[in-house]
Amino acid sequence: MKERLLTTPQLLFVVGTRAALGAGVALLASSSLTDRARRRAGLTLALAGIATTIPAAKLVVESGKSPFKKMLRKLW
Repeated sequence: MKERLLTTPQLLFVVGTRAALGAGVALLASSSLTDRARRRAGLTLALAGIATTIPAAKLVVESGKSPFKKMLRKLW
């Protein structure tokens, strides 16, 4: 498994996109709201999660390794 270095805002962005997608899917599967409200909220969250998946994945792929770990590798 590769290690990635993300700043706190970057990590929160990635986690937030996953949470929005998960919440949207959960709302679509639930029966606690009226059908219309459930579909609107669920689709909005799911689509927001899907739309932000590619930028989040790109952010993680392009993130570098920790400068501290790079320094340790040079010393060893």
